[in-house]
Amino acid sequence: MKCYECSKEGKDSDTLAICIICGRGVCKEHLVREETPVWEGEYSIKLKCGMGIACDYKDVQHWKKVLCMPCHKALVENF
Repeated sequence: MKCYECSKEGKDSDTLAICIICGRGVCKEHLVREETPVWEGEYSIKLKCGMGIACDYKDVQHWKKVLCMPCHKALVENF
């Protein structure tokens, strides 16, 4: 998979991560990895903490998350 932002600029860079919000593939130059504000609602995936035990929503609230630059900008502007 190639970086979405690089492809818009005519570059050919491999994806390093996927934006947790929009699902775009991003390279190291086009990602932001930081603790985001607490999100309202639930994740659309079911998380397992290990040994088949489900995680509580509070367990994922302070994980560092990967976002693409456009999603990070939108998040910062709205919090």
